[in-house]
Amino acid sequence: MASMIPRLVLALWLFSALASAQLSSTFYSATCPNLQQVVRSAMADVVRQNPRNAAFILRLFFHDCFVNGCDASILLDGTPAFASEKFANPNRNSAQGYEIIDSIKARVEANCPATVSCADVLALSTRDGVALLGGPTWTVRLGRRDSLAAYQEAANRELPAPFSDLSVLISMFRDKGLTPREMTVLSGAHTIGQAQCSQFDDRIYNDRNINATFAALRRRTCPPGGSSALAPLDGETPYQFDNGYYRELVARRGLLQSDQALFNGGSQDALVRRYSVNGAAFARDFAAAMVKLGAIRPPPGMPGEVRLVCNRVN
Repeated sequence: MASMIPRLVLALWLFSALASAQLSSTFYSATCPNLQQVVRSAMADVVRQNPRNAAFILRLFFHDCFVNGCDASILLDGTPAFASEKFANPNRNSAQGYEIIDSIKARVEANCPATVSCADVLALSTRDGVALLGGPTWTVRLGRRDSLAAYQEAANRELPAPFSDLSVLISMFRDKGLTPREMTVLSGAHTIGQAQCSQFDDRIYNDRNINATFAALRRRTCPPGGSSALAPLDGETPYQFDNGYYRELVARRGLLQSDQALFNGGSQDALVRRYSVNGAAFARDFAAAMVKLGAIRPPPGMPGEVRLVCNRVN
């Protein structure tokens, strides 16, 4: 225990000094020069084991940044002082990949003790997972702090639901400083990953803006009232990060109501059509939007640290 004290002091000192600093791609150049190689190697291993792991990590990053900023609060287990975001309604029984980030953080700790935040490990892992499935890459700005608490009530309130309509989506993204255009391109993250039947059964049984053949296909494994059965968010290329998601929307094969809301006679139709035929434009815009998403910071003055283990505070 005594040997841990200097590491804890260093972690707290680093982030008290960082409180007002800007994120930088070179933040760890001197203190952890091999960081990006360590994370990339670890993500290559887990994506090789299961391509869905990239989608798990991408979703964790979105859900983390949307709640109090990108501070790894989603990774914390609950304590008597706060309830875990893992059990917020949008995450319970659906968000996965926590153990992946824990294992990558352990590799980073072995190379650079008490130096790199879990929030930065999550940001780098997200970028690498997307790239490993054929998607774009981008420069990840680093120097985030890890929160000292989780925010379950905020997660329940601030994360978009799979039943959200376009006006709700635009409003929720705007609250995070993201434009309608950025909302539409970030929704393209659904080109990978899966959803549970309970999140789309109402759509396939009751919606009219849906391809009849597609609805019949999904009904084969998804009963009325829902279940835990899974279906791909992008049935065209479910394990490839590309613009297939938008082609599915144009064909009225969006799995979630919040997906098809982007192409339903509204303000985002033209952009969806553009991305459906221009994968390069989608990749470029997605990379830029991810940089902006990753720059959402916790409120000024919020304390932070470098957690030594991602699921608990030091």
